[in-house]
Amino acid sequence: MSPPVTKQRILDAAEHLFARDGYHATSLRCITQAAKANLAAVNYHFGSKEALLEAVIVRRLTPLNEMRLGQLEALMQRAERSRRVPSCREVLRTFVEPTLRQRQKDSETGDFIALIGRTLAEPRGVAMTIFMRHMDPLMIKLFQALSLALPGLSQQLLFWRLHFAIGSLSHIMRCHERYSLRPEDVNIDLPVDELVELFLDFAAAGMEAQRWSV
Repeated sequence: MSPPVTKQRILDAAEHLFARDGYHATSLRCITQAAKANLAAVNYHFGSKEALLEAVIVRRLTPLNEMRLGQLEALMQRAERSRRVPSCREVLRTFVEPTLRQRQKDSETGDFIALIGRTLAEPRGVAMTIFMRHMDPLMIKLFQALSLALPGLSQQLLFWRLHFAIGSLSHIMRCHERYSLRPEDVNIDLPVDELVELFLDFAAAGMEAQRWSV
């Protein structure tokens, strides 16, 4: 196999195994066997197991964050040109819509979503450190934009409300299809556009709720 093909196969195998078994339980031997490669190829392309994990995360997360950031910056520029403050719903949409589109049936990111779900469930692990390092710049900009949209909220209250909203979004990405107890007429396979609007109705209402400052 050519080096680019080998690298791709290693990334695909590592993503699947890290998502299924976790970072610590997955050996480089398991990855190389699944990728039909050898340990030298892993060392050549990535250098270490931790660097391989980072490459797996960055491969999917970087283009997603670029899309989120591009939408956020475009929103802020439009708002500035029209001399208005963006709404909370508009700001949240720049983060929520690209995220929920990752879970479409024809998406190739199922293993990545599972990996991030496992990462968030094990917050003290190396995967969480890598994930947050690549998320922090975007989250800072998102928080700043929401501060402009919701000037009446203290930083403390804004932080917690955003924390709750992102937790709800994470739940949708990872868990909602696992519910076995639901009314027969409830459809959990909604079109993405409808799911985005439903989520924004919920999240924006929570972010904007009237309450004393903390």
